[in-house]
Amino acid sequence: MSQDSAAPEAARKLSGRRRREVVAVLLFSGGPIFESSIPLSVFGIDRQDAGVPRYRLLVCAGEDGPLRTTGGLELTAPYGLDAISRAGTVVVPAWRSITSPPPPEALDALRRAHEEGARIVGLCTGAFVLAAAGLLDGRPATTHWMYAPTLAKRYPSVHVDPRELFVDDGDVLTSAGTAAGIDLCLHIVRTDHGAEAAGALARRLVVPPRRTGGQERYLDRSLPEEIGSDPLAEVVAWALEHLHEQFDVETLAARAYMSRRTFDRRFRSLTGSAPLQWLITQRVLQAQRLLETSDYSVDEVAGRCGFRSPVALRGHFRRQLGSSPAAYRAAYRARRPQAETATAVLDPVVPAQVSSGGRRPMEPGRPQSDMYASGRAALPGQRSAP
Repeated sequence: MSQDSAAPEAARKLSGRRRREVVAVLLFSGGPIFESSIPLSVFGIDRQDAGVPRYRLLVCAGEDGPLRTTGGLELTAPYGLDAISRAGTVVVPAWRSITSPPPPEALDALRRAHEEGARIVGLCTGAFVLAAAGLLDGRPATTHWMYAPTLAKRYPSVHVDPRELFVDDGDVLTSAGTAAGIDLCLHIVRTDHGAEAAGALARRLVVPPRRTGGQERYLDRSLPEEIGSDPLAEVVAWALEHLHEQFDVETLAARAYMSRRTFDRRFRSLTGSAPLQWLITQRVLQAQRLLETSDYSVDEVAGRCGFRSPVALRGHFRRQLGSSPAAYRAAYRARRPQAETATAVLDPVVPAQVSSGGRRPMEPGRPQSDMYASGRAALPGQRSAP
């Protein structure tokens, strides 16, 4: 179940040698230090003076050290895989590479921990380690939106949802990108000790105690690298170039010479998303770009993004971004002059090329710069990046 929903399965009884308050964090060489440090900071610092119950942290090496991380730093973990046998919660931060298999010994340790009732947590690409161990089979899970299609394709029995910040399925939990790892760790504290303890910890970390919504607004046009060699690549490319036209999934299936049912199945296995949801997301993203970079009215934007009516645009836009198209544009433009003033200080050439006033409207189907696809700063009233 996503976010704070109740788990559908009863948790296994915790083995007598494991302790609920003991948290093991499994580190590997090549793991990014920021993501790895999140569970260390949440569970490894004594904040009882602030009303946060104490956990006992075991930092475990998932393979022989020293462990090399961001910037060439070398880490030496005080414990090995055998220490996991004492933990009631085992956390796997971001995995070093979604293309390389995790060490078999680490996967065995995770399976044993799960069988003995431990709660297993995968932060960001740590979900790939849990999937490799078979712990996500038949379960809902999430990861960073950029890697969700690959996770879904590589492990088809996993129900990947790239829209969620985190997914709590009882004894197995997964999160999206970096900040969502903090969200999930706070959720664990909230589950164990209540909202007051989680709120106290959030104040210490200077983060919101609970973020709402998901990753929808951060999804961009990116597709898994594997799509380049797939027969559907041409159909996907055509769809992206013709978003300004009104067409549906049946049109795409016909272009692929497939039945709708076959096309749905093949598209989901390739991208990790249902074709209709993917198409709506791309149309909303195109609407974002037009609202940011043109003076088209909302009605005109709807037509240029392939929506059948402005009402349809407004409904999908609000569901994905939590605001109306008009409010989104107003917030973006209120913020834009400040951003351009800052740019002028750093690079005096840029203002001469792009004025703060009327920008040239984008042409339908014209490729967009990456600056509009990802890494966009949150606007007033919108969620911050995961």
